[in-house]
Amino acid sequence: MKIADIQFFTFNPDFRNQQLVRIESDNGYYGWGEAGLSTRDQAVGGAVAHFRDFLLGQDPRRIGRIWQEVYRSQYFEGGRVLTAAMSAIDIALHDLVAKSLSVPVYQLLGGRQRDFVPCFVTTQAQSLDALIDEVKRYVDDGWQCIRTSVQVPDSADMHFDPRASLAVTAEWHTELRKAVGSGPVLGPDYHHRLSVAEAASYCHRMPAGTIDFLEEPIRDESPNAYATLRSMTDVPFAIGEEFSSKWQFAPYIEQGLTNFARLDICNVGGFTEAMKVAGWCETHYIDLMPHNPLGPVCTAASVHFGAAVPNFSWLEDRTEDLTQGSTDQVFPTRPVLDGTAYPVLDTPGLGVDVDLEAVRQLAESHWEAPHWTRPDGSVTNW
Repeated sequence: MKIADIQFFTFNPDFRNQQLVRIESDNGYYGWGEAGLSTRDQAVGGAVAHFRDFLLGQDPRRIGRIWQEVYRSQYFEGGRVLTAAMSAIDIALHDLVAKSLSVPVYQLLGGRQRDFVPCFVTTQAQSLDALIDEVKRYVDDGWQCIRTSVQVPDSADMHFDPRASLAVTAEWHTELRKAVGSGPVLGPDYHHRLSVAEAASYCHRMPAGTIDFLEEPIRDESPNAYATLRSMTDVPFAIGEEFSSKWQFAPYIEQGLTNFARLDICNVGGFTEAMKVAGWCETHYIDLMPHNPLGPVCTAASVHFGAAVPNFSWLEDRTEDLTQGSTDQVFPTRPVLDGTAYPVLDTPGLGVDVDLEAVRQLAESHWEAPHWTRPDGSVTNW
């Protein structure tokens, strides 16, 4: 069996482009993968085209060797653009090989550890009353883990004032915990918008036990900055959605800086790299809490990954976001949420398929993340 073709597709079925890779073998099998570097579609597509040149004709079953060759094939290894492209290729290879063996992908990863993959849901409310109502509704629906809203600008205002936001958000979560009790797992996502001092101030404004985790409070380039923040608060951190290799995860695992690893299988390097990170986390008693903001291929890959690892907490789910647009038409077969979890099925491969004709009818629509500024006009993070 040899790789006969590698195709890259970018299209918009709902509100932003998806970046898919399809790999075909010379004996009729194919696999799908997804890249996670949203908004930088052309860069990822260019990387896939480079890799295609030397992957055609190779044996798709040699997945680990292919990963090494792709990673080492340029002097300047790594980086999010290259590993996003690698992720899509690696996921597609696993899908193709699993189909050729008539087994689900998780069987290639050591077999199924659980019968279903539990998920967390994210609130959208932008006021305290709406937040309390939304969380109560989710709790009534059976959700045990809920990622909660933080105060951010409305769509007409591109200014973000961190100090004003953290003051309001701390009040929201203090009142939210009183309203819903101690049962639900609650954690806000600050999307790396704060400084060390701001993040510490936010945590100190709430009674102990108000939140169960804080996601991405500051940017991740400096493990030392996170170590400083760790010394200033005991709130567990959920970090890692931007990491593109086991080497980026290393200091956060070894120094105990992340308590929930927010690994993104479509950016970290696919199944091959994700399983290495998972094992490393297991040795430090850190559970996986995968980032899953993309499309059904990413969700399917994340479900198989979650099924195969022992140290797992919750998978991010955005099912409600996919009820609009052309998702049903483009992905006639895809994972379907059952209550608050994805069942682990025995369908060969990933258990997701793509209607190529539907894809070809969808235009590419570049989506640029908002460019926020502080009230003084200086640039800040979205």
